[in-house]
Amino acid sequence: MSLYIAHRLFAAHDRAFAAALAERLASKVGAERVFLPFCDTDEESLTAEVKGRRLFELDRERLGRLDAMVALLHGPSLDDGVCMEIGYAAASGVPVLLLTTDFQTYSLTEDGVLLDFPDPLIQAVADRVVRVPRLGPPLLSDQQGAARYAAFRSRNLSQINTALDTAVDALLEMSAPEPRPAVRDKGGDVYVEASPYAAWGHDHLTSPCLDAGLGVVLPRRFAADDPVAGALDDLTAVCDASRFLADVSGPETPPGTAVLIGAALASGVRIGAFHPRPTYTHASGREPNWRNLMIQYAVHSHLDNAEAVRAWLAM
Repeated sequence: MSLYIAHRLFAAHDRAFAAALAERLASKVGAERVFLPFCDTDEESLTAEVKGRRLFELDRERLGRLDAMVALLHGPSLDDGVCMEIGYAAASGVPVLLLTTDFQTYSLTEDGVLLDFPDPLIQAVADRVVRVPRLGPPLLSDQQGAARYAAFRSRNLSQINTALDTAVDALLEMSAPEPRPAVRDKGGDVYVEASPYAAWGHDHLTSPCLDAGLGVVLPRRFAADDPVAGALDDLTAVCDASRFLADVSGPETPPGTAVLIGAALASGVRIGAFHPRPTYTHASGREPNWRNLMIQYAVHSHLDNAEAVRAWLAM
């Protein structure tokens, strides 16, 4: 069994949480069968002519030969690199387990269907969700003064340990991956996804497609009575499209869009990312990235204005 742990990389506590899961899994299946990004790509010490691209290539190589993936997701703002990896695995027929300790649930309307994650597409592609939202049990007696902080930490560690142990058991029970479906003939339609973080909607992307004589498919999940079923329709539509034109504007690529980028990449769909106002990220020895590097190198073209969109459609 080859297992991939997808997790947010940018804070020490996130890396430590993922390492605790990797250690537990390695004790069950062997360390050689567990892949932990950042650790197993030796990100701090890696040198390459284009370091970000090399990290993407190493992770994608491993994504292509998995038995299962476990992704750690917490809170309303989900890591776009992790979401891209989830989409790649799901479109490749690899079982995906999602682990969260988030105590919140989400809905698209005030009284809508409750979801474990803010975009129904995340829920839709998961083979299983392990959700441990509550702290561990309190101590028998109330702690006073500074001792209450140690008690609170203990309850959080108990919650984490429960989540990790549950996830390990669930992963070991998951079925083998399905054979990857044959690449289907792509139609001429362009799947277009706007960013929920941007006020300009999707007309700036759909109009150039229509002007070029191309059909347009828009997301269904945000307006569907059953958002999870609508999300699965979106996944199928993007994998069957000739192109995927995505607005990746925002503090990070919107999580559902990132899932679809991964699915499109695994399905051989050409991807254009519209991102007119990038904020670059920098890390030691790495080139500046205009988006999470898993997004930046998954897409085929970075489009920063309307003319660039029209030129990409004409290619």
